[in-house]
Amino acid sequence: MNILVTGGAGFIGSHIVDQLIAKGHQVIIIDNLVTGQTDLINPQAVFYQEDITNAEQVHKIIQQHQIEVICHQAAQLDVRKSVQDPQYDASVNIIGTINLFEAAHKNGVKKVVFASSGGAIYGDTDILPTPETHPTYPISPYGIAKLVMEKYAHYYKTIYNIDYTALRYSNVYGPRQNTQGEAGVIALFISKMLQNQQCYINGDGNNTRDFVYVQDVVEANIQAILGNLSGSYNIATATQTNINQIFDILHQLTNTTITRQNREAKLGEQQHSCLSYDKIHQAINWQPQTNLQQGLLQTVEYFKSRG
Repeated sequence: MNILVTGGAGFIGSHIVDQLIAKGHQVIIIDNLVTGQTDLINPQAVFYQEDITNAEQVHKIIQQHQIEVICHQAAQLDVRKSVQDPQYDASVNIIGTINLFEAAHKNGVKKVVFASSGGAIYGDTDILPTPETHPTYPISPYGIAKLVMEKYAHYYKTIYNIDYTALRYSNVYGPRQNTQGEAGVIALFISKMLQNQQCYINGDGNNTRDFVYVQDVVEANIQAILGNLSGSYNIATATQTNINQIFDILHQLTNTTITRQNREAKLGEQQHSCLSYDKIHQAINWQPQTNLQQGLLQTVEYFKSRG
Protein backbone atom coordinates (compact mmCIF):
# COMPACT_ATOMS: atom_id res chain seq x y z
CA MET A 1 0.00 0.00 0.00
CA ASN A 2 1.16 3.57 -0.73
CA ILE A 3 1.02 5.51 2.52
CA LEU A 4 1.82 9.18 3.16
CA VAL A 5 3.14 10.02 6.62
CA THR A 6 3.25 13.72 7.41
CA GLY A 7 5.76 14.54 10.13
CA GLY A 8 7.58 11.32 9.23
CA ALA A 9 10.94 12.74 10.30
CA GLY A 10 9.62 13.52 13.76
CA PHE A 11 9.27 11.75 17.07
CA ILE A 12 6.13 9.68 16.58
CA GLY A 13 6.03 9.81 12.77
CA SER A 14 9.47 8.27 12.28
CA HIS A 15 8.54 5.27 14.44
CA ILE A 16 5.35 4.81 12.39
CA VAL A 17 7.33 4.99 9.14
CA ASP A 18 9.76 2.32 10.35
CA GLN A 19 6.94 -0.04 11.27
CA LEU A 20 5.10 0.44 7.98
CA ILE A 21 8.26 -0.17 5.93
CA ALA A 22 9.03 -3.28 8.00
CA LYS A 23 5.58 -4.54 7.01
CA GLY A 24 6.39 -4.05 3.32
CA HIS A 25 4.50 -0.85 2.53
CA GLN A 26 5.69 2.02 0.34
CA VAL A 27 6.00 5.12 2.54
CA ILE A 28 6.22 8.73 1.43
CA ILE A 29 7.17 11.38 3.99
CA ILE A 30 6.31 15.07 4.08
CA ASP A 31 8.16 16.97 6.80
CA ASN A 32 9.32 20.59 6.94
CA LEU A 33 12.10 19.68 9.43
CA VAL A 34 11.12 22.44 11.85
CA THR A 35 11.14 19.84 14.61
CA GLY A 36 11.85 16.74 12.52
CA GLN A 37 15.39 15.42 12.16
CA THR A 38 17.09 14.11 9.04
CA ASP A 39 18.77 11.26 10.93
CA LEU A 40 15.33 9.87 11.80
CA ILE A 41 14.28 9.53 8.14
CA ASN A 42 14.07 5.90 7.09
CA PRO A 43 16.30 5.53 3.98
CA GLN A 44 13.71 3.27 2.33
CA ALA A 45 11.07 6.02 2.43
CA VAL A 46 10.59 8.72 -0.20
CA PHE A 47 11.19 12.03 1.54
CA TYR A 48 9.95 15.53 0.69
CA GLN A 49 11.09 18.52 2.72
CA GLU A 50 7.80 20.33 2.35
CA ASP A 51 5.17 22.05 4.46
CA ILE A 52 1.56 20.89 4.70
CA THR A 53 0.50 24.55 4.41
CA ASN A 54 1.64 24.40 0.76
CA ALA A 55 -1.58 23.07 -0.75
CA GLU A 56 -0.24 22.81 -4.30
CA GLN A 57 2.75 20.67 -3.34
CA VAL A 58 0.68 18.47 -1.04
CA HIS A 59 -1.69 17.79 -3.95
CA LYS A 60 1.17 16.98 -6.35
CA ILE A 61 2.83 14.54 -3.95
CA ILE A 62 -0.40 12.69 -3.19
CA GLN A 63 -1.26 12.53 -6.88
CA GLN A 64 2.20 11.47 -8.04
CA HIS A 65 2.51 8.61 -5.56
CA GLN A 66 -1.10 7.45 -5.82
CA ILE A 67 -1.49 7.64 -2.05
CA GLU A 68 -4.09 5.29 -0.59
CA VAL A 69 -3.90 6.24 3.11
CA ILE A 70 -2.61 9.36 4.86
CA CYS A 71 -1.17 9.16 8.36
CA HIS A 72 -1.09 12.76 9.54
CA GLN A 73 1.34 13.42 12.40
CA ALA A 74 2.69 16.83 11.35
CA ALA A 75 1.62 19.70 13.59
CA GLN A 76 2.40 22.90 15.37
CA LEU A 77 2.68 21.05 18.67
CA ASP A 78 3.55 23.72 21.21
CA VAL A 79 0.56 24.57 23.42
CA ARG A 80 2.29 27.70 24.74
CA LYS A 81 3.12 28.91 21.25
CA SER A 82 -0.53 28.44 20.27
CA VAL A 83 -1.49 30.78 23.13
CA GLN A 84 1.08 33.35 22.00
CA ASP A 85 0.29 33.06 18.29
CA PRO A 86 -3.10 31.45 17.60
CA GLN A 87 -3.07 32.56 13.95
CA TYR A 88 0.08 30.58 13.22
CA ASP A 89 -1.24 27.57 15.12
CA ALA A 90 -4.43 27.62 13.04
CA SER A 91 -2.52 28.05 9.78
CA VAL A 92 -0.66 24.78 10.40
CA ASN A 93 -3.06 22.65 12.40
CA ILE A 94 -6.31 23.66 10.71
CA ILE A 95 -5.44 24.94 7.22
CA GLY A 96 -2.65 22.37 6.79
CA THR A 97 -5.08 19.59 7.67
CA ILE A 98 -7.72 20.94 5.27
CA ASN A 99 -5.07 20.90 2.53
CA LEU A 100 -4.54 17.19 3.16
CA PHE A 101 -8.24 16.37 3.11
CA GLU A 102 -8.80 18.44 -0.04
CA ALA A 103 -5.96 16.62 -1.81
CA ALA A 104 -7.32 13.33 -0.45
CA HIS A 105 -10.79 13.70 -1.94
CA LYS A 106 -9.42 14.96 -5.27
CA ASN A 107 -7.07 11.97 -5.57
CA GLY A 108 -9.14 9.08 -4.28
CA VAL A 109 -7.42 8.59 -0.91
CA LYS A 110 -9.37 5.98 1.05
CA LYS A 111 -8.59 6.98 4.60
CA VAL A 112 -6.90 9.56 6.85
CA VAL A 113 -5.50 8.60 10.24
CA PHE A 114 -4.40 11.58 12.30
CA ALA A 115 -3.05 12.69 15.63
CA SER A 116 -5.61 14.48 17.74
CA SER A 117 -5.11 15.40 21.39
CA GLY A 118 -6.97 13.88 24.28
CA GLY A 119 -4.90 15.95 26.66
CA ALA A 120 -5.92 19.27 25.10
CA ILE A 121 -9.43 18.94 23.64
CA TYR A 122 -11.32 17.98 26.81
CA GLY A 123 -9.89 20.70 29.05
CA ASP A 124 -10.11 20.16 32.81
CA THR A 125 -12.78 17.53 33.36
CA ASP A 126 -14.84 16.24 36.25
CA ILE A 127 -14.44 12.63 35.11
CA LEU A 128 -11.04 10.91 35.31
CA PRO A 129 -10.12 8.85 33.37
CA THR A 130 -12.00 10.86 30.76
CA PRO A 131 -14.00 8.96 28.09
CA GLU A 132 -14.56 10.09 24.51
CA THR A 133 -18.18 10.89 25.35
CA HIS A 134 -17.15 13.70 27.69
CA PRO A 135 -17.92 17.25 26.48
CA THR A 136 -14.95 19.00 24.87
CA TYR A 137 -13.88 22.34 26.31
CA PRO A 138 -10.32 23.01 25.15
CA ILE A 139 -8.57 25.89 26.92
CA SER A 140 -5.82 26.54 24.34
CA PRO A 141 -5.84 27.37 20.62
CA TYR A 142 -3.89 24.14 20.10
CA GLY A 143 -6.70 22.10 21.67
CA ILE A 144 -9.33 24.03 19.72
CA ALA A 145 -7.48 23.34 16.45
CA LYS A 146 -7.26 19.62 17.17
CA LEU A 147 -10.99 19.48 17.83
CA VAL A 148 -11.69 21.44 14.64
CA MET A 149 -9.58 18.88 12.74
CA GLU A 150 -11.92 16.14 13.94
CA LYS A 151 -14.96 18.13 12.81
CA TYR A 152 -13.45 18.59 9.35
CA ALA A 153 -12.68 14.86 9.21
CA HIS A 154 -16.34 14.13 9.91
CA TYR A 155 -17.33 16.56 7.16
CA TYR A 156 -15.05 14.92 4.58
CA LYS A 157 -16.33 11.48 5.54
CA THR A 158 -19.96 12.58 5.25
CA ILE A 159 -19.58 14.47 1.97
CA TYR A 160 -16.73 12.60 0.22
CA ASN A 161 -16.76 9.21 1.97
CA ILE A 162 -13.16 9.48 3.17
CA ASP A 163 -12.82 7.24 6.19
CA TYR A 164 -10.90 8.62 9.17
CA THR A 165 -9.49 7.69 12.54
CA ALA A 166 -8.68 10.44 15.05
CA LEU A 167 -6.32 9.20 17.75
CA ARG A 168 -6.56 11.41 20.80
CA TYR A 169 -3.14 11.03 22.35
CA SER A 170 -2.47 11.69 25.98
CA ASN A 171 1.15 12.77 26.77
CA VAL A 172 3.43 10.71 24.53
CA TYR A 173 7.04 10.09 25.52
CA GLY A 174 9.92 7.84 24.50
CA PRO A 175 13.03 7.53 22.32
CA ARG A 176 13.52 10.12 19.55
CA GLN A 177 11.50 12.84 21.29
CA ASN A 178 12.88 16.26 20.43
CA THR A 179 14.49 18.09 23.34
CA GLN A 180 14.12 21.52 21.73
CA GLY A 181 11.16 23.87 22.08
CA GLU A 182 7.99 22.15 23.29
CA ALA A 183 9.83 18.90 23.93
CA GLY A 184 7.56 17.26 26.43
CA VAL A 185 8.55 17.35 30.06
CA ILE A 186 10.14 13.89 30.10
CA ALA A 187 12.52 14.47 27.19
CA LEU A 188 13.36 17.91 28.51
CA PHE A 189 14.08 16.66 32.03
CA ILE A 190 16.21 13.74 30.81
CA SER A 191 18.26 15.95 28.51
CA LYS A 192 18.99 18.46 31.24
CA MET A 193 19.61 15.87 33.96
CA LEU A 194 22.15 13.98 31.85
CA GLN A 195 24.03 17.26 31.44
CA ASN A 196 23.53 18.08 35.12
CA GLN A 197 21.62 21.23 34.20
CA GLN A 198 18.83 22.67 36.31
CA CYS A 199 15.27 21.51 35.58
CA TYR A 200 12.32 23.73 36.41
CA ILE A 201 8.80 22.58 37.21
CA ASN A 202 6.05 24.97 36.12
CA GLY A 203 3.69 25.54 39.03
CA ASP A 204 3.69 23.38 42.14
CA GLY A 205 4.25 20.14 40.21
CA ASN A 206 1.03 18.55 41.45
CA ASN A 207 -0.62 18.84 38.04
CA THR A 208 -1.06 15.39 36.54
CA ARG A 209 -0.74 13.88 33.10
CA ASP A 210 -1.36 10.51 31.48
CA PHE A 211 1.99 9.43 30.02
CA VAL A 212 1.81 6.87 27.18
CA TYR A 213 4.88 5.24 25.62
CA VAL A 214 5.57 5.95 21.96
CA GLN A 215 5.57 2.32 20.80
CA ASP A 216 2.07 1.87 22.18
CA VAL A 217 0.99 4.94 20.21
CA VAL A 218 2.64 3.57 17.09
CA GLU A 219 0.78 0.27 17.42
CA ALA A 220 -2.54 2.13 17.58
CA ASN A 221 -1.63 4.01 14.40
CA ILE A 222 -0.60 0.85 12.56
CA GLN A 223 -3.86 -0.87 13.44
CA ALA A 224 -5.84 2.20 12.39
CA ILE A 225 -3.96 2.49 9.06
CA LEU A 226 -4.19 -1.18 8.11
CA GLY A 227 -7.51 -2.07 9.76
CA ASN A 228 -11.12 -0.91 9.86
CA LEU A 229 -10.99 1.41 12.87
CA SER A 230 -13.12 4.51 12.32
CA GLY A 231 -13.98 7.51 14.50
CA SER A 232 -12.26 9.13 17.50
CA TYR A 233 -10.38 7.19 20.16
CA ASN A 234 -8.28 8.01 23.20
CA ILE A 235 -4.75 6.58 23.22
CA ALA A 236 -3.65 6.60 26.83
CA THR A 237 -2.96 4.57 29.97
CA ALA A 238 -5.82 5.71 32.27
CA THR A 239 -3.18 6.45 34.92
CA GLN A 240 -2.34 9.84 36.44
CA THR A 241 1.22 10.83 37.30
CA ASN A 242 2.19 14.26 38.61
CA ILE A 243 5.22 16.17 37.42
CA ASN A 244 6.97 15.96 40.78
CA GLN A 245 6.80 12.15 40.51
CA ILE A 246 8.29 12.27 37.02
CA PHE A 247 11.13 14.42 38.31
CA ASP A 248 11.83 12.04 41.18
CA ILE A 249 11.89 8.90 39.00
CA LEU A 250 14.15 10.51 36.40
CA HIS A 251 16.36 11.94 39.13
CA GLN A 252 17.01 8.38 40.27
CA LEU A 253 17.43 6.89 36.79
CA THR A 254 19.93 9.54 35.65
CA ASN A 255 21.84 9.77 38.96
CA THR A 256 21.80 13.54 38.71
CA THR A 257 22.65 15.80 41.63
CA ILE A 258 20.34 18.68 40.69
CA THR A 259 17.45 19.52 42.98
CA ARG A 260 13.82 20.22 42.19
CA GLN A 261 12.95 23.87 41.57
CA ASN A 262 9.56 25.38 40.79
CA ARG A 263 8.55 28.47 38.87
CA GLU A 264 5.35 30.22 37.79
CA ALA A 265 2.73 28.09 36.03
CA LYS A 266 2.14 28.69 32.31
CA LEU A 267 -1.05 30.04 30.74
CA GLY A 268 -3.27 27.61 28.84
CA GLU A 269 -2.18 24.49 30.71
CA GLN A 270 -4.80 22.35 32.42
CA GLN A 271 -4.35 20.92 35.90
CA HIS A 272 -5.26 17.29 35.36
CA SER A 273 -5.43 15.05 32.33
CA CYS A 274 -6.10 11.32 32.35
CA LEU A 275 -7.91 9.42 29.60
CA SER A 276 -9.89 6.21 29.38
CA TYR A 277 -8.88 3.80 26.61
CA ASP A 278 -11.89 1.51 27.04
CA LYS A 279 -13.38 2.44 23.65
CA ILE A 280 -10.37 1.38 21.54
CA HIS A 281 -9.80 -1.65 23.77
CA GLN A 282 -13.32 -2.83 23.03
CA ALA A 283 -12.97 -2.03 19.32
CA ILE A 284 -9.61 -3.67 18.48
CA ASN A 285 -8.28 -4.95 21.82
CA TRP A 286 -5.61 -2.21 21.99
CA GLN A 287 -4.14 -1.44 25.38
CA PRO A 288 -0.82 0.03 26.57
CA GLN A 289 1.93 -2.55 26.92
CA THR A 290 4.69 -0.47 28.54
CA ASN A 291 4.41 0.74 32.12
CA LEU A 292 5.86 4.09 33.13
CA GLN A 293 8.95 2.75 34.92
CA GLN A 294 9.90 0.57 31.93
CA GLY A 295 9.23 3.35 29.45
CA LEU A 296 11.23 5.92 31.38
CA LEU A 297 14.17 3.54 31.72
CA GLN A 298 14.16 2.82 27.97
CA THR A 299 13.92 6.53 27.21
CA VAL A 300 16.83 7.40 29.52
CA GLU A 301 18.92 4.65 27.93
CA TYR A 302 18.17 6.06 24.47
CA PHE A 303 19.27 9.56 25.44
CA LYS A 304 22.41 8.18 27.08
CA SER A 305 23.27 6.32 23.85
CA ARG A 306 22.94 9.57 21.92
CA GLY A 307 25.62 11.17 24.08
